[in-house]
Amino acid sequence: MKPPVGSLLQTASTTVLDGKVVLITGGTGSFGKAFVERALQSKAKKIIVFSRDEQKHYEMDRVIKDRRMRYFVGDIRDRDRLMTAFRGVDIVIHAAAMKHVPICEYNPIEAVQTNVNGAKNIVEAAIACEVEKVLSLSTDKAVSPANLYGATKLCMEKLVISANAYAGEGSTRFSCVRYGNVMGSAGSVIPLFRKQMQAGGLTITDARMTRFWIEMSEAVALVLRGLELMTGGEIYIPKLPTSDIETLAEAVAPGVPRKEVGIRPGEKLHETLVSAEEARRTSDMGDVMVVWPEFSFHQTLTGVRPGIPMPEDFVYSSDRALPRLDLDATRAKVERVA
Repeated sequence: MKPPVGSLLQTASTTVLDGKVVLITGGTGSFGKAFVERALQSKAKKIIVFSRDEQKHYEMDRVIKDRRMRYFVGDIRDRDRLMTAFRGVDIVIHAAAMKHVPICEYNPIEAVQTNVNGAKNIVEAAIACEVEKVLSLSTDKAVSPANLYGATKLCMEKLVISANAYAGEGSTRFSCVRYGNVMGSAGSVIPLFRKQMQAGGLTITDARMTRFWIEMSEAVALVLRGLELMTGGEIYIPKLPTSDIETLAEAVAPGVPRKEVGIRPGEKLHETLVSAEEARRTSDMGDVMVVWPEFSFHQTLTGVRPGIPMPEDFVYSSDRALPRLDLDATRAKVERVA
């Protein structure tokens, strides 16, 4: 299943933000900053960055000069702060999370407090404040999770999707987007490879490893597309290219010696964006796939599901999905995130 070239960038529009008050949790992170940059191209009424890192707030405020910007210091663990922040907000993008697999493994309670309890707080505050739309960011690691990070993101998905039942016939609707590794982001292996290249040798975990890759601009476009399409309860998944770790390493650091060090605890050889169990309720909508909820939470979900149903034996995993990027294509992507 080859994804249409550039389809997300071509179809996603910022008009869904026009006239709206938009808040993004984790707004000072890699995704948050990219989303704000794109949102400023819209006619949004106000853009609120919600994050617990005051230094990053300060740095963003020095760079971005727009009267629509607001900076709220706060933690999604703090429900009362969210209640204050969500007053008058129309759209919430939930991007805040603990994301590093080893750190989550070593600090499991902290990961649960942020990724699970924080999602619960988002849901409760959004319903109480009558936010129109909440779109949460998830990861391929939430599918058949092999580590705590993935397990907490699976819980987040379940909480957010089921929040439509708590909202009932109220105005608030909840959906998710789920995507793979973001090339060049703070947690990406690309900055690590570039740093190791200076020392003259790369470490790779397993030469057989494959991953889905998405560029940051595409991740932002996916969120905008999700906001356009959502009625509440869906998980939107992009069609992404894949690459094996050897090809990626050669694209980043050509000719540099590589040492295989073995898979880290909780790490997978291959990642999955749609499982066999989800395939029965997944549709192909051209530029994205949609995993529909198992329950009809409200009237808008009782009709015919748009798109082409996926075969029941369908699995969207990085070792099976096409296209697989060759060295030249991988190098071109890497150069775009330099």
